[in-house]
Amino acid sequence: MNGEERIAAAFETAAAEGRAALMPYMMAGYPDRETGLAVAEAYVDAGADLIELGVPFSDPLADGPAIHAAATKALEAGATLATALEVCQAISDRVPVVFMAYANMVLAHGGATEFARMTRAAGAAGVIVPDLPLDEAGEVREAFAAEGLALVPLLAPTTPAERRRRICEAAKGFVYVVSTVGTTGERNELPPVLTELVEATKADARTPVAVGFGIGTAEQAAQVGRLADGVIIGSRLVRAAGEGGSPQGAADAVASFLSETRVALAG
Repeated sequence: MNGEERIAAAFETAAAEGRAALMPYMMAGYPDRETGLAVAEAYVDAGADLIELGVPFSDPLADGPAIHAAATKALEAGATLATALEVCQAISDRVPVVFMAYANMVLAHGGATEFARMTRAAGAAGVIVPDLPLDEAGEVREAFAAEGLALVPLLAPTTPAERRRRICEAAKGFVYVVSTVGTTGERNELPPVLTELVEATKADARTPVAVGFGIGTAEQAAQVGRLADGVIIGSRLVRAAGEGGSPQGAADAVASFLSETRVALAG
């Protein structure tokens, strides 16, 4: 199967079990290479359906304090795109991996064609490029498609209806719905407009719809899982990985949260 097919199969498997797909995010190389690899393995063992793999970048515009700090620490520890490729290669035979990489990272590594070749060689199923506008994504989309990679778009609460329809029409893999205006990070509660936003997106989409940003508890994940096809959790898990104190401690911390969340999603 190509990447788009692997992503579709992951969502279909979760749906067949009566729950939303669970997609944890991790920062490659955070807080160091060994811990990053341990976290990735823990995600797989704890039942992740897909994994969003962040590539450390110095200016992550869509990310809040927790993930921004993780990127900085990973870079200081020597992490590069090669670090993310190593993580992907270690787990991609067991779970679809979707890279999260800013446009400058794609351009800095040979452009879309070469970036697609490298990530696909590591087993990636798709890529999220959060700062790539729809109207400028054609060349990247074609390069990724040639390698069987899905280019996953993002939608925000502020996205106009007509633009939302165009984004959904072009989407590959799934549509990533940003639950709140602003950057990533844990929130005390989910916005009341989320239900309407997800319903409208699902009406337009030809792919599954997953929600991320602001999901910090198993209860919030379950709430989102009743609306969407997939639940993406980032900052909460990045914080747990950073506080683990050791590779095993980080792995245990993220596995505990994911296991609890899997139970909540199935409830």
